[in-house]
Amino acid sequence: MDWRPNASPEMLRARADLLGRIRRFFATRGVLEVETPLLSSCGITDPSIEPLVVERGTSLNQPRYLQTSPEYAMKRLLACYGEPVFQLARAFRDGEAGARHNPEFTLLEWYRPDFDHHALMAEVAELVCDCLDGRGVHYYSYRQLFLEVLAVDPFSAAPAELESAARDRLDAGTLVGDRDMWLDLLMSHVIEPELAGRGICFVYDYPASQAALARIAEADGVAVGQRFELYVDGLELANGYFELGDAVEQRGRFERDNQRRREVGLPERPLDERLLDALAAGLPSCSGVALGVDRMLMLTTGAADIRDVMAFDWARA
Repeated sequence: MDWRPNASPEMLRARADLLGRIRRFFATRGVLEVETPLLSSCGITDPSIEPLVVERGTSLNQPRYLQTSPEYAMKRLLACYGEPVFQLARAFRDGEAGARHNPEFTLLEWYRPDFDHHALMAEVAELVCDCLDGRGVHYYSYRQLFLEVLAVDPFSAAPAELESAARDRLDAGTLVGDRDMWLDLLMSHVIEPELAGRGICFVYDYPASQAALARIAEADGVAVGQRFELYVDGLELANGYFELGDAVEQRGRFERDNQRRREVGLPERPLDERLLDALAAGLPSCSGVALGVDRMLMLTTGAADIRDVMAFDWARA
């Protein structure tokens, strides 16, 4: 009977407890809770993330995009007021639905002025340790993990070497792609499983080509995107950036995203000019992070399927 909820009453109480813990965590640190619109006039340009679109209706003169993250609106607040902010928001991404993914999910996002990505990693670790007991915290650079697990330097290896490393360990079939595709494949299918028994693991300083909305800097003689990802017991939980504040560079990245979208047959997305105007006006030096609350609840309760921690998953909505 699919009218019934997925989650048990105990799971609903566990969710309420987790949301309360999160709010108390930020209240003690003076971080302001905010709300921003779910619908935006601009969709994200990243070719790997597809938004859900609300087509024009009687009250809309153009399509609107359900947010994949509240990031752009929160950065506009930050550029105007300069205060640390957090949000517990519904987010939407068109794609896989299964044991670890639901097209509609709950996202915790927060921004810290005057934090670099290392300072923010420390705060993320405090929050996660407050919610999850008995797990050690570990920090690895992206390069360190590739050298440890694969004996391959991800910054200097040729694409053919990365492809060979992937085919030696995986059934890649007729798959073809560029350098970043092979790096992503190795990271997701070879390195991430290695993190499953290590507790709370931060991976930081990704290749500059994967900087997304992060700053680029030099570390150990190579250009890196100053960003991090968090894995807990092998489950990807959060993604953070030392935020790019250069409007010209950000416009260029958006335009390159749309170029890649064209190349793979995806529709272009309009650039968020309001975000670009906010960056031009002056984003304070800051770092930000997005953390999956449903996955955090899976970890706190031991649930193996994301559908078990939701009142109603996508199939029952």
